[in-house]
Amino acid sequence: MTVHPPQVAILMATFNGAEFLPQQLDSLAAQTYENWRLWVSDDGSTDATIDILRRYQQAWGSDKLRLLSGPGRGFQANFLSLAAQTDISADYYAWSDQDDVWLPHKLTRAVEQLLSLGPELPTLYCGRTIWIDHEGREIGLSPLMSHRPPSFANALVQCLAGGNTMVFNQAARKLVAARPGLPVVTHDWWAYQIVTGGGGRVIYDPEPMVRYRQHQANLVGKNRGWSARQSRFRKLFAGVLKEYTKLNLEALKQEALKLTAESRARLHTLAELHGQPNPIKRLRLFLAGGFHRQHRAEQLALGLAAFLGQL
Repeated sequence: MTVHPPQVAILMATFNGAEFLPQQLDSLAAQTYENWRLWVSDDGSTDATIDILRRYQQAWGSDKLRLLSGPGRGFQANFLSLAAQTDISADYYAWSDQDDVWLPHKLTRAVEQLLSLGPELPTLYCGRTIWIDHEGREIGLSPLMSHRPPSFANALVQCLAGGNTMVFNQAARKLVAARPGLPVVTHDWWAYQIVTGGGGRVIYDPEPMVRYRQHQANLVGKNRGWSARQSRFRKLFAGVLKEYTKLNLEALKQEALKLTAESRARLHTLAELHGQPNPIKRLRLFLAGGFHRQHRAEQLALGLAAFLGQL
């Protein structure tokens, strides 16, 4: 009897991505792990994206590449709609951007690590990326986010990794799949929150497996370096983090039945902090909740933001 390796459903969201899409599709075709199918949800592209996808579909076969119509509500909703699509069934699910380049052993490495933990425990694999410019030249690495273990206390205030690195099992997919219109900040942050909050496991790989393209059309770009850190600090004290916390609280409350009792208690502490007018009580709640970011300077800034009512 032949035993087939687990199947991976690659979930790609596209919108006017014709310029770089062929490079990403070619990198999927070059994967050393071969048991995958690509599901593409297009959000109404007006460039050559659909023509490119149909050309590859003709070459690969309609069983290898399936094309769907997206919800038309932005990239977060598009990715989450793919995770919730009942017609898609696989052992593992991998989100894919339209303009990156995957290293050949990305899926092999992710599946090997996910297999080591079995199918019952909700598990999410993610990691670092190699930044490339418009021409594909390497320009750096994403920040290393392994200073502290992945956790719900971290996930409530920081996203650990990009969705373009994430691969998750069926048990995690049941947590990640959300009702339409859920007010998430980003799909990857939501995945990190709901998997850790639901008692699952997150594997953070310090070895980058994705060449993440940085260009003017990026919706979410790189976040390393002094200028990026200054930008984050400005957002921290300009009400942006507070608005993010509001959205995260609302989304997680709507899906609270997926959370463990411990996670619901921590979420309640954050909600108290978010609505607490007294700065001293806010700081006490911050410390009691154990909320933290991965790097020391940002953790100090986060504590100050909590004290000033910006969390």
